[in-house]
Amino acid sequence: MKPNHIELEPFPKDDDDDDDNDTNALLGAEGRTRGIERSGWSIVLESAPTLLLTTVSLLFTGELLDHVSRWQAMRTIGELIMIVPVIMNLKGNLEMNLSARLATAANIGQLDDPKRRRTIILGNLALLQVQATVVACVAASVAVLLSLLVPNPPPPPPAEDAATLLFAVRAARPLPINTGLPKSGLVEFVMVAASSMLSACIASIVLGSFMCFLVVLCRHYGRDPDNIAPPVASFLGDLVTLSLLGAISSVLIHWVNTVLPLLIAILLLCSAAACAVIVRGNSVVRDLIWQGWTPLFGAMVISSGTGIVLDIFASKYPGFPLLAVVISGLPGSVGSIFISRLSTSLHAAASHLAHASDTGPSSRHVMLTLVLITLPIEIIFLVILHMFGWLKLPLVFALFSLGFFCCAVWLSLVVAQSLTHYLWSKGLDPDMYALPIHSALMDLIGQLLLVLCFVLVSFLGVTL
Repeated sequence: MKPNHIELEPFPKDDDDDDDNDTNALLGAEGRTRGIERSGWSIVLESAPTLLLTTVSLLFTGELLDHVSRWQAMRTIGELIMIVPVIMNLKGNLEMNLSARLATAANIGQLDDPKRRRTIILGNLALLQVQATVVACVAASVAVLLSLLVPNPPPPPPAEDAATLLFAVRAARPLPINTGLPKSGLVEFVMVAASSMLSACIASIVLGSFMCFLVVLCRHYGRDPDNIAPPVASFLGDLVTLSLLGAISSVLIHWVNTVLPLLIAILLLCSAAACAVIVRGNSVVRDLIWQGWTPLFGAMVISSGTGIVLDIFASKYPGFPLLAVVISGLPGSVGSIFISRLSTSLHAAASHLAHASDTGPSSRHVMLTLVLITLPIEIIFLVILHMFGWLKLPLVFALFSLGFFCCAVWLSLVVAQSLTHYLWSKGLDPDMYALPIHSALMDLIGQLLLVLCFVLVSFLGVTL
């Protein structure tokens, strides 16, 4: 079976091949982006600034989630806030898949020819619109279903002192108490579907175009897009989609009882159908319109569990939403870098563009390097929270959170490596299949580790 987005046959591999390909994936190999030396420093120099920017963006995303969850639309229609983890994960996966496909195409030279580059980019952008519309509509359906199954959380306990009161003002409440509101119905579903679909489609146009530009720019200046593009796609997808969802829903809430949301939803579905026709006429991405849906919807199911965790613990533990976006988002970004590089190396080796080499550190050595890159970034994040007074951080909690963060990063890398090789051995392209499942798993695992951190610290008698 062929990998899905380029015409390369999977190559037979043994244990030695796996080790060599891991090293090539992490350090670069012959035929990869020109100008990249076979040195671990290329990862440090290219990944560290990107991951730091990712953390800053995640911080703003957490603060934005705090404010958006208080807006009228989110308080009136509870499904809008419940859809946030689902649609952010799905949209981030779409952009990460796009960046991974383009990075692989760039590193094996498919973007060097202007005509072929134009065909690949336009076809992928049209495909992105189809995928964004479908996943947003499905995400809206899941959110409405969950709202019928999950009871409203109990109200948080009252503040006891000035410090707690200050945090209570700033803490995110992802699922506002909506006692007395009517049960979910057709009006609520149309409103949620129209808001999520319109925000997803606009975000896809903006982010998809930017990611194409970024990958081409990396290729032009001899940088490896595998180190840069996936994390950028992940954090920009979250920030832009959440901003658009909040803004669009705040406008449409004033028209919720009119035909406007329904018209918007119908027009977006027609636009998706037109884009599907364009995709079917593009020889590069024609087959992709039927592929990659299984991991996307599998990730959506996992993200639904993440949304329930966020619902249950957001009001129970102060600062949980703000910490959750980083303890799950940053390890996911590190894993996306690893998956993208491994996938590129496997494709390049299969097309005889890369050759195994015994030089350079082992894959475990570089995995440890990635853990050490992210540790200072997490420390900077906690310091920022403390300095700006956004969260009271006792020393014991800070130490425990760092320990659980390192566990999350290491698990992310181990899962990324195992998942990539497993999919490749089954003839499935990791650029299409690995990133959604990995991202959703790390969101869930990261939040569960954060819950465990809060439980252990509370058991020790430390109050936040």
